Amino acid sequence: MENTKQKYALFFDIDGTLVSFRTHEIPQSTVRALEQAKANGSEVYIATGRPPLIITNLGAIEHLIDGFITTNGALCYVGNELVCCKPIPKDDVMTCVRDSREKGYSLIVVGHGKVAVLDPTGDVDRIFRQYLNVKELDKASPLDEVLGGDVLQLTPFFPASYEADLMVRMPGCTSGRWHPEFTDITAATADKGKGIMDLARFRGFDPSRTIAFGDGGNDLSMILQAGIGIAMENATDGLKKHADYITSSVDDDGILNALRHFNVI
Repeated sequence: MENTKQKYALFFDIDGTLVSFRTHEIPQSTVRALEQAKANGSEVYIATGRPPLIITNLGAIEHLIDGFITTNGALCYVGNELVCCKPIPKDDVMTCVRDSREKGYSLIVVGHGKVAVLDPTGDVDRIFRQYLNVKELDKASPLDEVLGGDVLQLTPFFPASYEADLMVRMPGCTSGRWHPEFTDITAATADKGKGIMDLARFRGFDPSRTIAFGDGGNDLSMILQAGIGIAMENATDGLKKHADYITSSVDDDGILNALRHFNVI
């Protein structure tokens, strides 16, 4: 019998989209849905703000993944092949590092394979280790060691009200906020939407035949870039406003329901 299901390149954010904030796991309905999508000819890609060091919660689907957009598009790869690497201009990196020291806020500095953590306020521990269940930041490297190489992402912990004040002093960068207490800063040439285009060129698929799933502000670029942009019910209002479709939440079979709706499974 001919397969009448639709084939897409599927892009998934991790936190709040694939992985539940409540259980820190991928729902079984999502695992089954992705297995069926792959069996029907679709491809599965991860699109996350996490650097590779802390992508440790995808074990249930790792055998299904065709490629990665990590660090909000600053580092993309397929297997062992590097698709793109887009470092932040050094002057902008140091502007942020100096500002964090002067203002006393916490900062995560992401290099190529290494991460440094400045946590004078305890915000990194409270949000990343406790709320997001990220244990791997215990493997953090010294700041000077990370600053000695390319820096791909800066994650400062301050409210949105201060963001514009800093970003105007970092002209080579863009900011994608997915949590009220911190934002992810990357080079202006890097975001999840651009990551989709980088992978499309590398893998040879049509960007119009893509579906992107997300829940936070740093997912907006891929929701707008993808052929179909889907927001989870637990997504921010700003993301929902721009989505082509709103599915149920991560804990209520959201990915399964959306893939059925678009005849992927």
